[in-house]
Amino acid sequence: MSRLLVKPRAGTGRVVDVTPASAGWSHVGFAVHELAAGDREAGHFAERETCLVLVSGIGFVAVDGRALARVGERRSPFEGPPDSVYVPAGASWTFVAETAVTLAVCTAPGRPGARPARRIDPGAVTDEIRGEGSNLRTVRNILPEGAEADSLLVVEVITPAGHSSSYPPHKHDRDALPAESLLEETYYFRVNPKQGFAFQRIYTDDRSLDEAVAVEDGDVTLVPRGYHPCAAIHGYDLYYLNVMAGPRRTWKFHNAAEHAWLLPA
Repeated sequence: MSRLLVKPRAGTGRVVDVTPASAGWSHVGFAVHELAAGDREAGHFAERETCLVLVSGIGFVAVDGRALARVGERRSPFEGPPDSVYVPAGASWTFVAETAVTLAVCTAPGRPGARPARRIDPGAVTDEIRGEGSNLRTVRNILPEGAEADSLLVVEVITPAGHSSSYPPHKHDRDALPAESLLEETYYFRVNPKQGFAFQRIYTDDRSLDEAVAVEDGDVTLVPRGYHPCAAIHGYDLYYLNVMAGPRRTWKFHNAAEHAWLLPA
């Protein structure tokens, strides 16, 4: 199995746990918790900010012991925008599930006390249509570049069956602003119906990294560098949650030169 592919553990609890140490990089952390009604999870990072994304289900969030919100509106990530909570570095959070819940925990370096915790209401998540034809997909901006945060960039993408996504191929692996920013990235995939699969290729210009992986429902891929397009196969819609972070909080990417003819004039 590819070292860039992380398979979920069966059962409840923390089914995915990607840390900077396990990924071999410096910034992005990502975990997925599968919870039954009544289950409780908690977290605290002294120098890392957190974005809690309700992939599905309903629950209650408290920050530093104070109730913040009842969150969650959707039963599936394919239904509409998510409910999310931003937790600054240095703060503690707790989550109690009211229903069965899939909770994504996205982390990156942050400054303690830099800003207050806040709910990111589904109504505040903007939808953006990118591409055209069989390259059309919907991007949901949870924690985009214009939102308050130290390091984290968090988005969801819905790719219809038979469409490509993160395409034409692009990369963001050089700290070379204004042309390109250095951002590590994770992809958390869901597939509808869940027995389906999709494909992702992660590769560099010199092919020193060149891996193609089949991703199934609940899988995570790591993108330490290189281009990273995806393809949803016929009959199965594809969802993914992207978490990006790097030394500077901006998304500037470079398109693969050989595929530039696919871009709008």
